[in-house]
Amino acid sequence: MRKLTIIGGGFAGLTAAITAAEAGTSVTLHEAHRTLGGRGRTAEGPYRTNEGPHALYSGGPHWTWLRQRGLLAPESLAPLPPSEALRFRFHLDGALRRTPPLGLLRQARRPAEAAPVDLDFRTWVTGLAGERTARVAAAYSGVALFHHDPGSLSARFVQERLHRAASLPPEAHFVRGGWGQLIDRMAARAWDLGVRIQTSSRVDELPLDGGPVIVATALPAAARLLGEPSLAWESGRTVLLDLALRTRKGEAFVVSDLDAPGWVERFTAQDRSLAPAGQQLIQAQLPIGPGASKADGVAHAERLLDLGFPGWRERTVWRRESVSQGRTGAVDRPGTTWRDRPAVDRGDGVYLVGDQVAAPGVLSEVSFTSAVEAVSLALRADLLERHHKHGLDLKHA
Repeated sequence: MRKLTIIGGGFAGLTAAITAAEAGTSVTLHEAHRTLGGRGRTAEGPYRTNEGPHALYSGGPHWTWLRQRGLLAPESLAPLPPSEALRFRFHLDGALRRTPPLGLLRQARRPAEAAPVDLDFRTWVTGLAGERTARVAAAYSGVALFHHDPGSLSARFVQERLHRAASLPPEAHFVRGGWGQLIDRMAARAWDLGVRIQTSSRVDELPLDGGPVIVATALPAAARLLGEPSLAWESGRTVLLDLALRTRKGEAFVVSDLDAPGWVERFTAQDRSLAPAGQQLIQAQLPIGPGASKADGVAHAERLLDLGFPGWRERTVWRRESVSQGRTGAVDRPGTTWRDRPAVDRGDGVYLVGDQVAAPGVLSEVSFTSAVEAVSLALRADLLERHHKHGLDLKHA
């Protein structure tokens, strides 16, 4: 393929750029923001926050891809000290516990393939293990869903995320210095391969030069750019709360709410570089329903903080709150799978990538898989076109 245009410089766009450039393609990438990264950006300043909790799952395809290219060396990861792992807490029936219910552990061990697509998660698990286990398992899966009612979603969809999120040893790993460090390494790799990267370069209409285009933006932006108002898929809605506290020893590493989906994590437990010395950085996500407000999510977070971080109000030195809507990946209702989401191939040499499109995986894996698939489809289409122009039969070429 001679040339390719990519619109969007987040994780998906950079994955597509590297993949295409490695195949010998001339790539131009446009990013509307002044910096690359999309939802993978890490904030500048003393508090190295991501847009909500971020982790890389080692069981996914992008883990191998990144390691093979030297983008995820062992020293770039922030391991969790064993002493901190012991400070994992579970909020159940209004109190903190040190161990999860046995029913949750048993349910998490079930493979995703055992779960039906057409049945909701709550009904399926209730039939297997009872209503209480169904409620607890749905709440715990919220860490990888950002949705206020995981039990209403497809059992296959939720079980895959529950199985991965609760795996032992843990699949979740953390990038030292925040995800922005990974984005920087990916950008450097793209530059080395000759990718032309243009930041502060907003694209309001598709290029007319006839070459293939990969749209690697959020789905609403892609719908506007492609002129397809119906281009949409359901996502979560969650309150994000970031806090910097003066350090106090012995506090929780994670508070996972098993009464309702909610997650509070002390990210400096594994990476002290995320906040100044003597301070700890806490990031939380609290899913909220369509009729709930930011204040509802914040109140939920504060109840969990009161239990896991006593005296946190007096120790707070920095705080930030926001609501994230349609920016937390796709969720699949009963009767649907990732194959039913907006297709990667939009026709006429246009390809769509991101975390809400028709590609398998969990969280950022969907962005990665769709990006690699889009480049593969574009390369194949270019090959077919060239063979057609030269009157060759591809089967005998």
